[in-house]
Amino acid sequence: MLTGELRNKIDKIWEIFWTGGITNPLSVIEQITYLLFIRGLDDLETKQEKDAEVLGLDFKRIFPEDKQHLRWSKFRHFEAARMYNVMAEEVFPFIKELNGDNESSFAKYMSDAVFIIPTPQLLEKVVTSLSTIPMDNTDVKGDLYEYLLSKISQSGTNGQFRTPKQIRDMMVSLMKPTPKDIIADPAAGTAGFLVSAVEYMRENHEDLFFTKELKEHFNNTMFFGYDFDRTMLRIAAMNMVLHGVENPNIIYRDSLTEQNTDTNKYTMVLANPPFKGSLDYESVSNDLLKVVKTKKTELLFLALFLRMLKPGGRCAVIVPDGVLFGGSNAHKAMRKEIIESHKLDAVISMPSGIFKPYAGVSTAILIFTKTGAGGTDKVWFYDMKADGHSLDDKRTPIEQNDIPDIIARFNNLKDEEQRKRTDQSFFVEKDEIVNGGYDLSINRYKEIEYDEVEYERPEVILDFIRRLENDIEQGINELEEMITAKEKSNE
Repeated sequence: MLTGELRNKIDKIWEIFWTGGITNPLSVIEQITYLLFIRGLDDLETKQEKDAEVLGLDFKRIFPEDKQHLRWSKFRHFEAARMYNVMAEEVFPFIKELNGDNESSFAKYMSDAVFIIPTPQLLEKVVTSLSTIPMDNTDVKGDLYEYLLSKISQSGTNGQFRTPKQIRDMMVSLMKPTPKDIIADPAAGTAGFLVSAVEYMRENHEDLFFTKELKEHFNNTMFFGYDFDRTMLRIAAMNMVLHGVENPNIIYRDSLTEQNTDTNKYTMVLANPPFKGSLDYESVSNDLLKVVKTKKTELLFLALFLRMLKPGGRCAVIVPDGVLFGGSNAHKAMRKEIIESHKLDAVISMPSGIFKPYAGVSTAILIFTKTGAGGTDKVWFYDMKADGHSLDDKRTPIEQNDIPDIIARFNNLKDEEQRKRTDQSFFVEKDEIVNGGYDLSINRYKEIEYDEVEYERPEVILDFIRRLENDIEQGINELEEMITAKEKSNE
């Protein structure tokens, strides 16, 4: 958790960019990302130097002897004009050429990065401010970057927008990833879901870092994120590195249009894929059209997840409400595929304000398990009313929050057997869902309990109305008398 002091420092850096003419939140974050990467390289070399000195070993420098002035700890002391020239003409070209020597995901996407800080004075202020922020603690680095990303207040293209952290964390807590899982997000964006999974691992499976095989798996083969926006890929890779994953698999891929080579590869998918997108049949991967013939991206992503998961693999995905009750053949076919051929575990309906200020669309979370042989016997529904934040554009913290209740109930589904349809959560038998055309909207099954209201007998109400009329008539008469008396006095 960031302290107020650190938040203030980050806000100050943000203000420096803003007053310096860089006002696009994504551009600000991207420029800060570059600078954090540069500083991180210097920190890594400093650590290698200390280790080599203690152990008496040689090591391969990131910065060659003739490039030592490109290290953060060196150039941050230069005067503004020299610092700017070194950054623009030497440091930036140097890190863009690191791919041959540095195999990090971030380095892979530096080739088309652009340095846009316009003046030496702005660069000096930013570098000086960033130098005061401690970066020796993984939790602090991760929280810092998460706070930066929270400042993105604009919706992306093709329906992309950030998933609120409390929703991501809830979905991860419902899925309970283990140290042996292989987790993917095929629409990764800034890698928020993967970061939430990383944090869950650190909080619940800390012992994995004491086992060589599990630690290597955590750092190299546990997390996979795909996107076709290279800016997002750079930010996602840095986000993962700052959260302590040494070599995350953040990969350039248009998940829906490229042939899926990851069939039966992952044990878990966590995602919030783009809504309201539409693709031409010619551009959609054929292996997805075999599952559901549609142009709608929200349905194609569901087909993709089923292909990517290993048998027994699980998925938690956010979908627009239309997926739950859409009447097209493709909508029905996709719901039928999940319910009949696999195991649909839960449908969590979320209020429409969850994604404000980006969008007011109503959404739900689907949780299902890939089996290939059915397994759905009943589905758990939950009607979420609040997530701990107001449902307006400000999304300020409030007391009402269903998330703890959702997690507690999902972890004890046996106790849900006796719940009624008038409750906030309940089970629905598969047969009823099938008979309802595979409709998964909670309002189809939820029962509303009306409170009985007792009224007075009709004659009592009529008597009250007569007395009320008499009082009104008497008041009018008194008012007329007052007006008449005043007119006579004026004469």
